[in-house]
Amino acid sequence: MSFPVTPDRKNPFRRRFFIFTALLALAALTVLFKYGVVMLTPPGRSSEPYQRAFVERGPILDRNGRILALQTRLGNITLWKPEAPDLEKLAAELAPVLETSEDAILAYIGEFPGDFVYLKRRAEQSTLRAVEAARAEGKLRGVGIEPIVGRIYPEKKLAGQIIGFVGDDNTGLAGIEYAFDAELAPDDGSPSGSQIILTIDANVQHILEECAEKAMTENLAEAVMIIAADPRSGEILGSASVPGFDPNDIRLSTEQERMNRPAIWAYEPGSVFKVFSLAALMDSQAINGDSVFICDGHYERTTNLGERITINCLGAHGRVRVRDIIIYSCNAGAAYAADRLDAGSFHERLKDLGFGSRTQAGMPGESIGFLRPVERWSERSKPTIAMGQEIAVSALQMVQAATAIANDGILVPPKIISRIISAGGETKNYESAPPRRVMSAESARAMRSYMVDVTSDIGTGWRANVADLSLAVKTGTAQIIDPLSGAYSDKDFIASCIALLPAEAPSLVLYITIIRPGGEILGGRIAAPAIREAAEALVDYLGIPRGRNPQISHSGEVGVERLPNVVIGELMPDLTGLSMRQLLPLILRDDLHLEISGNGWVRRQTPEAGSPLDAGSVITLELE
Repeated sequence: MSFPVTPDRKNPFRRRFFIFTALLALAALTVLFKYGVVMLTPPGRSSEPYQRAFVERGPILDRNGRILALQTRLGNITLWKPEAPDLEKLAAELAPVLETSEDAILAYIGEFPGDFVYLKRRAEQSTLRAVEAARAEGKLRGVGIEPIVGRIYPEKKLAGQIIGFVGDDNTGLAGIEYAFDAELAPDDGSPSGSQIILTIDANVQHILEECAEKAMTENLAEAVMIIAADPRSGEILGSASVPGFDPNDIRLSTEQERMNRPAIWAYEPGSVFKVFSLAALMDSQAINGDSVFICDGHYERTTNLGERITINCLGAHGRVRVRDIIIYSCNAGAAYAADRLDAGSFHERLKDLGFGSRTQAGMPGESIGFLRPVERWSERSKPTIAMGQEIAVSALQMVQAATAIANDGILVPPKIISRIISAGGETKNYESAPPRRVMSAESARAMRSYMVDVTSDIGTGWRANVADLSLAVKTGTAQIIDPLSGAYSDKDFIASCIALLPAEAPSLVLYITIIRPGGEILGGRIAAPAIREAAEALVDYLGIPRGRNPQISHSGEVGVERLPNVVIGELMPDLTGLSMRQLLPLILRDDLHLEISGNGWVRRQTPEAGSPLDAGSVITLELE
């Protein structure tokens, strides 16, 4: 018989041995547990909770230094219901502070059954000061302020979908804020992030957004997109998508309003696409400018399997050449022209023009569009694609392909980022894909000449004409597929127009799409006039030469008075009248805390001029 062995309490060495053995076993178990956690943690994920260190998020600016996104101190306005015995009285006190009605406040509070409510997130300093003033008077019982570091967008809706927005933790969630989050707020120990300089011009963006809003209102449309780009550099000068949203308060917007449609949304382009399909066919030498096709009102062909393919045209155009197909937007002529080239070669030509792949312009979520592999084409695919159906594109892809027509056959990929300036002052230019030749200069120039004739009295784009300026234009009207039936809708359309100007040596590409217009649907009737209005405004602003605006040659050197540097020392200077751009050097300083509200020029400041300043002083500026 055996008995369990027990430690000898009278033997200290034996007792220490057992204690040491127990501790060693515990340590081994701990190591095994940690090892198990590490092994079971997915790659790229840490088993420890991650907390992002505070970084002064860098600003986003337009090409001229106009601030579009800026770090500032904000606050969440909160309510603790147990300390607010009279909610109706509280609502009456809050209404002027939050600039809303008492009923709306009571209804909002009623949506939260708990004791704690966020009344307003990311409130600006002017609102927070109004809350503090009311509380000092004994009002707003139960209302508190939760200080946070946040982002303000001084231009409000301007380029909202491009810039994007941040979350409550100041991390980018959409747009440039998301795509370049690592540059704006680096996780490498740097106290400050980089500046992102966009290629867009805030003034061009404003012009485009106004034109888009007008087109949407006049045509009762669901949405409108319009892009302006310099085809020589690929720089996007403006990209409007309406309806838009104000990134200062994303909760007031819908997902559709926040969508950057020109980059994300893919659609069938319709007849505008004939510019690219016919240019590709000409460059392949399958057809030339003298090739003749017969349009008797439709395209018709019977396949080897006996399938009859029919594509209708807007009219019977008779004998047509490529120029006529572009001028009249002849579907039958485009389809017959496509029959002259094999499917594989046609597919490769379209791929060379950038269709079916992302442009890499710098916008997140960009669509690749829809261009099926040629193995999945039907007998109907080639003639249908030639007229802009059975292929889906993004507006960015259309502008990119247009650069090849504008640049005598050289395609220049678009870009939205100009350069990135680090907190240390190092500048890095944003490089998009390199330009490449995709067609001969002769093919591109021929297509431009045909597009010029589209603005003649017999062309579909005569309403795009701008006085004293030659435009190369193509209009389009595309049916939208009904997602329920899978067939083309008889009431949902996209009207569009593309323009290159001046036609002889284009320095501007304009492209507009009007989505689901409620009245007239033809691109020549509703999209072409919108292009004319945008062109009229942009030609004058950008200084594009035309007959009544002759260009004067000079040395290229002009004297411009340098804006004075803003210097803050021991005393507070007078900053009234300074612009947001002039304040940028102060914003980037680590020893100052600037709280900026509004937009325009400084009208009020705290502390007043002449007041002493200490390290870490808070300076509040109100702009109007």
